[in-house]
Parts: sequence; C-alpha cells; structure tokens
Amino acid sequence: MPDALALTGLYLYPVKSLGGYAVPTAEATPRGLRHDRRWLLVDGRNRFLTQRQHPEMALLALAPAHNGFLIRHRQRPELLPLYIPFEATPARTLIVSIWDDLVFAWRGTAVADAWLSDALGREVRLVYMPDLALRPVEPALNPADALVSFADGYPYLLLGEAALADLSRRVGSAQSLLRFRPNLVFSGGPAYADDTWATFRIGTLPFRAVRGCGRCVLTTLDPATAQKSPRAEPLRTLATYRTVDGFALFGQNVTGPPSGTLRLGDALEVLSWRG
Repeated sequence: MPDALALTGLYLYPVKSLGGYAVPTAEATPRGLRHDRRWLLVDGRNRFLTQRQHPEMALLALAPAHNGFLIRHRQRPELLPLYIPFEATPARTLIVSIWDDLVFAWRGTAVADAWLSDALGREVRLVYMPDLALRPVEPALNPADALVSFADGYPYLLLGEAALADLSRRVGSAQSLLRFRPNLVFSGGPAYADDTWATFRIGTLPFRAVRGCGRCVLTTLDPATAQKSPRAEPLRTLATYRTVDGFALFGQNVTGPPSGTLRLGDALEVLSWRG
C-alpha cells in the first residue's frame, strides 16, 4: 500500500524574508496561517525589502515569545533580542509597495526601526498589515477571492518531504527545507506527486493547489549564514529537471480555508487532480 499522506511540518515567518520557526499547531485565516508574514521591512521610500537584494536579512532569526516573537542577530550577540508583538496598533499609518501592490499598513515602533536599522546597516522601517488591508491573490487564478499577507503571492506554500529528499540526492548534499520557506510540509507519496493535485484536505480543512512555485536566488542562500552557494545550488540543479516556462518549480502555491486549526500529524487526503 502507498504511504499515507500526513502533515509533518508547520512553519511561521512573522516578518517577510526574516527567519521562521516551526510550530506544533497553527490557525488558518483568510490570508494564510495566523501571524504569518503580517510584518514587513521597507526602505525609506516604503518599498519592501527581501533577502533577494539583501541577503544579510537571513541573519535575523526569530523565536516565539508570549503574544509575539523575538528577533536576534545570529552573528552579533551584543544586540539584545528585540521583542515584537504579533499585532501592531494603528498609531501611525502609511502605504507600502510590495511587487506591484500598494498596501495600507501600520507603523511599528521607533525602537524596532532603530534596532533593525542597526542590525542590517541601513535605514529600514517595520510595518504591519492590519485585517482591513485587503491584498488579493492573483485575480486570474483566484476565483474564490482569496487574500494574501505580505507573502510573495499566495497564502500557503506546500512542500513534500519526498521532493526535498530527491533534490538533495541530485545535488549530492542534504538541503535544508528552510531554504524554501514552506508553511506546510507533508510526508508520504512519491516525489512531486503534488504537481497533479487540484484540491486536498488536511484534517478537516480544505485547500486548493493553484500552481507550482517558481523559485529564485533566495534558495541559494544558506539560511544560517546568509552565504550564497558558489555553485548556485540547489537552484542550479533544480533548473535542470524542473523548469517550466522559464521557472524552476519546487512546491505548490496554495489557497486555504478562512478558519480552522492545523496540527502536526493531521492526515492529508487528495480530493481532486488537475486535468
């Protein structure tokens, strides 16, 4: 009998493009896991920042704390950890740009801005996406009017353990799943079986696999050191066998339910397949 499919990993990234951490349970919301990518770093012109242009952002690690999270610098222990609450207050507002979207946001604190600017060696601001900010998923692929946080384009990223093991074998070394920043990790089934999924259920919650996720240079950064692979791995190997329409695909962009609870060990059941 084929291996049963099950949820084996749940990951939150409270600040886009900073470190993430694993959790045993997570709440689904209309724009992804609760607290996932609701904070964003922007420059002096309110444009979003990511590890693509600023790999040093990978050196900022996150850990859960009471009603929020801590940010620490992996290589600068003299910087005391910075506490950030899961939600901001509407004391200061502004409009920020992320990709082609303009999004209403609330400012973080001046203390947070100063700490993060010192840690990254450039002027940055920390901003929060409140519930009243509505950022839709790509309209052409979004018949259900799904929303997204400050994630690149979709509420969830799904990744299979078998696919990661296959890629690691092809590269010749174990690849950290944190390079790919998934929210949902599953075990069971052959590598890349999720390429064919249309709808599936985790526990009792319904999800829709919209399309494969095109990967970028961010996957070539070591998430622990911010050092780029001299051979551009694993993206280089991935591109040799997973390129579609010019993009190296790995994992699935997914939309999900407006509410509900996910738990490690939940069964995953495929409901329909792409035609």
